[in-house]
Amino acid sequence: MIHKTVLLNESIEKLNLKVGSIYFDGTLGGAGHTSKVCSDFGGKVRIIATDRDNLAIRNAEEKLSKLGCKADLILSDYRNLDTVLKNLGVEKVDGILLDLGLSSDQLDASGRGFTFRNNEPLLMTFSEDEQKVNAKVIVNNWSEETIADILYGYSDERYSRRIAKAIVSARLKKEIETTDDLVKIIENAVPAVYRRGKTHFATKTFQALRIAVNDEITALKDGMSKGWELLNKGGRMAIISFHSVEDREVKNYFREKSKNGEGKLITKKPLVPSDEEISENPRSRSAKLRVIEKNG
Repeated sequence: MIHKTVLLNESIEKLNLKVGSIYFDGTLGGAGHTSKVCSDFGGKVRIIATDRDNLAIRNAEEKLSKLGCKADLILSDYRNLDTVLKNLGVEKVDGILLDLGLSSDQLDASGRGFTFRNNEPLLMTFSEDEQKVNAKVIVNNWSEETIADILYGYSDERYSRRIAKAIVSARLKKEIETTDDLVKIIENAVPAVYRRGKTHFATKTFQALRIAVNDEITALKDGMSKGWELLNKGGRMAIISFHSVEDREVKNYFREKSKNGEGKLITKKPLVPSDEEISENPRSRSAKLRVIEKNG
C-alpha cells in the first residue's frame, strides 16, 4: 500500500510558514508533509527533518532530490531535536510538525511486526538497529500485571487482563516469536463478539506494544517540551495524533501553554479528516490535528 499523508494541506497551511522560515519535521516518514513544504516554497524554506528509520531517510532523500529540494535529513528521534539543531548551528525554528502516525511503508513493508496482517518477527521497533526492548522481549519476559497495564494504559484495551493472562500462559508452553503467534493468543482470549467487531481484535494490543517498545509517550512529552523552547516567537507547532492517549497529552500540553499566556491555540478543537479523505484513506479516520502558536 502506498503511504498517504494524513491532513496534508491542513497541517502545512496551519503552520503559516513563509519564505525564509525554518521548518522542522520530527517524523519524516513518507516525506509527504516535507515534500509539500518543498513544493509550496520552491526550496525557499529551510527544511530539517528527523526519523528513526534509515529506510525513511533514504526514500525521502530520493523524493526531495527529484523535487529539487535541499534538506537536512537526520537519522534521529525527534525527542533529540535540541541536539540535532545545535549540531546544525540552528538556534530557533518557525514551524514544528509531528505526525505521530505510523507510515504505511512501516506497516506493510518493514518486516518488523507492526501489522497483524502479515506473519513477521515480533519486533515493532522503529529503528532498524537492534533495540534492547522489542515486542518479543515484552511478551515473553515482562510480568502479567505490567503487560496488562501497557495494554490498558496505551490503548484502552478493555480485555487487557484476559489478554495478558493468555500471553503469560502461552509463553510457558512455547516462546512467542511471530505476529501470528500473538494474534492467535489474543483471538483465544477475547469474547466472540469482540472478534467479530468492526475493528480487528488485535489492533489495540499491537498499538500498545508498539508504543511501549518505542517509548512513544515519553518521546512525545520530550519533543513538545524541547520543541517549544526552540520555537521562535510567532512560530507554530502542529501535531497529528491517532489515538486518545497521544491526543490527551497534546491537548493538555497546548492547553497549559494557552492558559499561562505562553501560546495561542490556533485550533480550539482538533481538525479531523474530511469524509472524502477518510473514504480515500480509511487509516486516516482517527487522526486529530492540534496547532498552537508561541506568543510573540
